[in-house]
Amino acid sequence: MTPLTEETSPRTGLIVVAALTGFLLGQVLATLLEAAGAALARYPGGLSALARSTAPPWWATSLGLVGLWVGFGLAVLVAYRAGGLAPWPSQWRARWGDLVYVPLGVACQFAVDALYALLHPHGVSAPAHRLFDSTSGLTFALVGTLSVLGAPVFEEWLFRGVLYRALAEGARARFSRRASVALGAVGSALLFGLAHAELVQLAGLVGLGVVLALLAERSRRLVPSWVTHASFNATAFAALFFQRVH
Repeated sequence: MTPLTEETSPRTGLIVVAALTGFLLGQVLATLLEAAGAALARYPGGLSALARSTAPPWWATSLGLVGLWVGFGLAVLVAYRAGGLAPWPSQWRARWGDLVYVPLGVACQFAVDALYALLHPHGVSAPAHRLFDSTSGLTFALVGTLSVLGAPVFEEWLFRGVLYRALAEGARARFSRRASVALGAVGSALLFGLAHAELVQLAGLVGLGVVLALLAERSRRLVPSWVTHASFNATAFAALFFQRVH
């Protein structure tokens, strides 16, 4: 597979469709895995009760994440194989200098918290409580690790490594580089926010998505955006941890 040049551009429409299909497939796989888990654990009420639960057990959360990530991974493979998009050669190459993005992620979390404090949305912390309320000890650490380290890998791979690039590079045939970057950053950030299916958090997630896309564009790698994203999630996780301790 040859790298993109100025004369080539990704098949943006196909890649967007592949991403949406992968997301939906991931939801289906997540549901199937959760159903299997509910059957094996003999969960009272089965899958329907599990879906209605405001605090599902740790194994349901973990299985759901794995199913979703499989869908994300398949979408990325389709983008690379059929979408005319070549991965950045060093996109997952880490450098010691990437540690500077840790405080950026913390700052982004504080900025989003300040935005929520200004807007006073109802139920902004509900997603975090849904993930962690039924966990304790090792299961709390497991779900925390999946959320802080695992989720950013697959989300950066899909939303910045594929969707941002497809939108930005696909737009360069008609727009300036700066306009293409802006279109790609905003477009991929909107999809990133909507994929979380939490309207109350949409503004904050879109803002974060724009920052992450610009980091990916500037570095031509995914590690800086992953470190920032992981640090963002870790800050929220740490706040939840200290709430439990106190």
